[in-house]
Amino acid sequence: DYFLGDGQKDQAKSSVRPSRSQIEEEIVPALKKALANETNNDIITGCLIALAKIGDTVREDGTSEFQEIIGEFLADPTQEIRETAAVSLGILGNPSSLDLLEGLVMNTDLGHKAVKSTEVDDRTRAFATYGLGLVGALTDDMEVRQRIVQTLADAMPVAEGLATQDVAAAVVIAMGLVPLESQGAEAVEDEEEGAPITTIQQQVAFLLDYFEEDRKDRFIRAHIPTSVGRLYRAFEDGGAAIEEVDALKAQIAGPLLLPLDPRKGRDKEVELRMASALALGLIGDADSTGLDGEIRDALMGCAKDAERQVRKFALIALAKSAARDGADVESETEGREDTTEYLIKQMKQGRSGIERWAGLAAGVYANYMDSNGQTAPSALANGLREQLKKAKAVDDIAAFSVATGIYRDQTSAEELMERLDKTSQWDTRGYVALGLGLLGHTQAIESIQQIVEESEYRPDLLKQAAIALGLLGDRQASKTLVGMLEDASKSGGLSTQAALASALGFIGDKDSVMPLVNMLEDTSLSDLARGFAAVALGIVAEKEMLPWNEKIARDVNYRAAVPTLNVTDGTGILNIL
Repeated sequence: DYFLGDGQKDQAKSSVRPSRSQIEEEIVPALKKALANETNNDIITGCLIALAKIGDTVREDGTSEFQEIIGEFLADPTQEIRETAAVSLGILGNPSSLDLLEGLVMNTDLGHKAVKSTEVDDRTRAFATYGLGLVGALTDDMEVRQRIVQTLADAMPVAEGLATQDVAAAVVIAMGLVPLESQGAEAVEDEEEGAPITTIQQQVAFLLDYFEEDRKDRFIRAHIPTSVGRLYRAFEDGGAAIEEVDALKAQIAGPLLLPLDPRKGRDKEVELRMASALALGLIGDADSTGLDGEIRDALMGCAKDAERQVRKFALIALAKSAARDGADVESETEGREDTTEYLIKQMKQGRSGIERWAGLAAGVYANYMDSNGQTAPSALANGLREQLKKAKAVDDIAAFSVATGIYRDQTSAEELMERLDKTSQWDTRGYVALGLGLLGHTQAIESIQQIVEESEYRPDLLKQAAIALGLLGDRQASKTLVGMLEDASKSGGLSTQAALASALGFIGDKDSVMPLVNMLEDTSLSDLARGFAAVALGIVAEKEMLPWNEKIARDVNYRAAVPTLNVTDGTGILNIL
């Protein structure tokens, strides 16, 4: 569930995390010193993100020391540092950064002054746009949110005319992070074109109008369903009146159902079908009748879609919607029975990876219900357990192991322990270990410790096994990982160091702070190793419960990627640790 979205709990032992005084007296001075004296990209970007994650105290005038430090790097001659500084202001989440971020997004004189150029380059504008969304997500001030949403709306006409889709895609995604309030179910009627956006209904209308323009770029439109789905979730979860919630659902559902219609939507681009399937999981619930019944039928109907990714996303969306309580007990029961039967069928009869996604969907379904204080159908647990026992292909073993962990099916612990011992494929063992970690099966600690110690040159296995130890509360894990990171800094590759830094941050042990500080300050180590030490410090001391980019990552259509969102070279928003 850590990797799949909502319903998450802080699994690692919070008691081992560093105290605020340790952060302020040991971590922050080391990061500030490095920013003042170093010139290497890896070190600077690692320290910028780390400071932003930690956060600082806002002064009476609304400014902060970290804001000023980060702002200085907007004029750096290196592109990577400029864009990292821009998004770092968003991660910091200080509303007093709005003028500066808006200047960058809108390419105004203030933005030019900040970057010391006559133009703000497109990548920096895109990262600043994400920054605006992050600031909006962190504030409860509705005036600030309205200002951010209007800035994003004003930026769209220019953004869609730029040479790349990055800024426009960022506008769409960022707007979904900043839900406004309602002014009644009829708030969007009789609005003049170009009127200021002050309500959530107007936000949704703005985004859907763009979505329904077939001539617009499909990669920009493919992020609109998730954004309107997020706005809806914030609206319903915020306790809005039932009639207003129903009206907003109706406003959203029609445009999202169309791409999945086997007749009317067959000409829609695959990116839009994938996006619609994902987003319907955010607005549907367990009812088998009415609009929710239509959503369920559409998601099940995706089984006939020629594009496998549409079918896979639809399975996850179906699970999320079915786990959400409906308005009528009888209808809700029927909807959940249909969903359970469908998921079991897909687990048993699916092909080409569909069976694995059905298993993951079963795990998500049960996890969501557990988080809501309910119990998932026993037939689903039995079906998932049966598939885990039957699994022979390495991908099947991996998928059903993780699904079992998400499901929290304790009766599968023995089977997972046997898989851990007998599975020879290294990456698959990592997922089995992760499943045991999600189950909280502490008897696996010793076996997983051994895997970690033997996996220095297998970064994927190393990361999964180390996270499993963090989930299991192993106090020795961080010491082992720090030693491995020190060794990897001399001979290990980029992927190994990244895996170690990420795992150390996830565990968040206060005992790892000084070894990491020492690494950051040790000039005999490579710049890359020191940069990863900064990254790990930032994750260890992060002010929020979940990773900063989780807000953007959750339910995003990552298959409709633009360079500043998700790329293999690690420079997209979703790739930054």
